[in-house]
Amino acid sequence: MLLLDYQNVLIESLLRDRFAEGASPISIDQVVSDFDGVTFHISTPESKTKILVSISVRCFPELLQYGAQSVLEREYGPHIVPAEQGYDFSVQIDLEALPADAEARDNLVRRVSLLKRNAMAAPFEQAFDEFAERQEEASKYTSESAPQGLLEGGEVRAIHYREEEAIFIRASHDRVTVIFSTRFSDETDRIFGKVFLQEFVDARRRAIQNAPQVQFRNDPPLELQDVPGLEASRDIGYITFVLFPRHLAKQRREETISHIQTFRDYFHYHIKASKAYIHSRMRRRTADFLQVLRRARPENEEKERKTASGRTFRVQA
Repeated sequence: MLLLDYQNVLIESLLRDRFAEGASPISIDQVVSDFDGVTFHISTPESKTKILVSISVRCFPELLQYGAQSVLEREYGPHIVPAEQGYDFSVQIDLEALPADAEARDNLVRRVSLLKRNAMAAPFEQAFDEFAERQEEASKYTSESAPQGLLEGGEVRAIHYREEEAIFIRASHDRVTVIFSTRFSDETDRIFGKVFLQEFVDARRRAIQNAPQVQFRNDPPLELQDVPGLEASRDIGYITFVLFPRHLAKQRREETISHIQTFRDYFHYHIKASKAYIHSRMRRRTADFLQVLRRARPENEEKERKTASGRTFRVQA
């Protein structure tokens, strides 16, 4: 199976070309689309040596509530400029003030191309920090003596990153639960999705014991019972990932956030890829059947001939 990149490959490629030794500054004005309706604008509005990268995210106000501004300041501090009109956040790269070290330049390219990933990481980081606090507090008590509410889940962080879909994150003292709500466009997608998710469950049972627990249902899970506006429908699926402490360790949390963010894109990409593969097999099989039928067609046993006067008659072959 294909793993999708976390970074925007077009932005990464463009910046690498501009950062290359001997590259001449040029005017840039490109709009780049990403998954989930995210839009980037790469331009040089002031001069050819200053590249402005702006991002528009549907759920940016929600991300700000969960600490996106502090995460973005941590990642892009000196490069942050006032947001371009029509966009939510902007960074500016001065080609005349690039780091001298090649590794540092590569790191800058990588960070800018991860702009969407870093913005979306804020609620996950906040939930992981809450988990660590709850885990430390719970370790001071037994399960019987723990204060009421400590062992229960905390606030549900909702990210409505698509028109009819959302990500819900909830931290407790022993896990972080991440729930994706996704809408299937037709019955075929729903069937493919159910089979695909069953493979996740079976893989964990067979060989990958350290993988997160995965569950799928058509009605909202219990973790979302207090969230208003959710509906139960065959067209909507709720996919639950249970992240345990081994997935939330400091040395693994960045990778965990990157992986979990791309799940929805990964999931629907492989549904479409599976449908395309099956359709190609069907077309190939149909072509084989037509070839067999053509070969099985009997030749005309009667041939038509003409006399000298122009009359026609048939003779047996």
